[in-house]
Amino acid sequence: MTKFKPQHQRLLFIDAEVRKGAYPNCSTLAGRWETSTKTIQRDIDYLKWQMEAPIAYDPARRGYYYTEKSYRLPAIDITESDLFAIYIAEKALKQYENTPIYRKLVSVFEKIENLLPEKVSISPAWIETRFSVFCDQMTRIDPDIWDTVFTALQEQKGLKIHHRAPGYEKPLPREIDPYHVVSYQGEWYVVGFCHYKEEVRTFGMSRIKRAEMLDRYFEIPVGFDFDKLAGSHFGIIWGDKEYLVRIWFSADHAPYVKERDWHPTQTIKENKDASIVLSFKTNHLFEVKRWALSWGAGARVLAPKELNQSIMEDIEAIWRKSRRSFKKG
Repeated sequence: MTKFKPQHQRLLFIDAEVRKGAYPNCSTLAGRWETSTKTIQRDIDYLKWQMEAPIAYDPARRGYYYTEKSYRLPAIDITESDLFAIYIAEKALKQYENTPIYRKLVSVFEKIENLLPEKVSISPAWIETRFSVFCDQMTRIDPDIWDTVFTALQEQKGLKIHHRAPGYEKPLPREIDPYHVVSYQGEWYVVGFCHYKEEVRTFGMSRIKRAEMLDRYFEIPVGFDFDKLAGSHFGIIWGDKEYLVRIWFSADHAPYVKERDWHPTQTIKENKDASIVLSFKTNHLFEVKRWALSWGAGARVLAPKELNQSIMEDIEAIWRKSRRSFKKG
């Protein structure tokens, strides 16, 4: 965003001239602004149709006027700090680059850019060299599948999808009623009622190989609430049983754990040796296990027993495979 077009300045100028009651026309406005009459005409059309300004042309006076004298043009009051925030947000859009939503978001930012006043400017050179945004790597989603899913979501129509679940070589056909879409750690998921399983299930959109909107409507159950459904989840997977998780972190790892919020229900107990115990409630343990393993020897699961046992089994399996690989090498 290095160049800002002065359309908003022209709109303010046109609004001020019309408000004076002098009945200006395209020629007089273009002459004063030193631009073409076609540009002024496009601006007036924009005021009328996009900003719903009550502007009209008086043939007798050969000029424009407001049919509602109390009308006020919405102004954009923007500072350089606001512009900086917009620029940073645009950089953050890179995390959606592999999804169809990226091109639509870029289009929105271009519209914002076209409305910015010319006098507000900022040099992005120092931001490019001194500011970076590391985003989660997004999965690639077929634009046609994306549009089909979101159209079905909006119109509340059923979907027939071919979804390849993890561990399966071929996609399996499923008929679903899409209730909700959620983004998590680089993947988009559609949550809906699966007619095959006869329950609400979650499907990764990048794993949907084909999608067809069905010619039937569905009603979202009155009691459906995604936040309640997900409950105290840790990640994208959730279940019916709730667990109290307690994980010990060494003194070396404790500062990194304390500086972030990992779960809405979390509590932290600090020990005399500077180690800590992080506790929280969750209704599924799969992603908790992966997260705990990522801390290596600096973390130890204290509860529940199921989680500790599952981690021990994984560690033993890794050790056995590593030994076999070492012997073969």
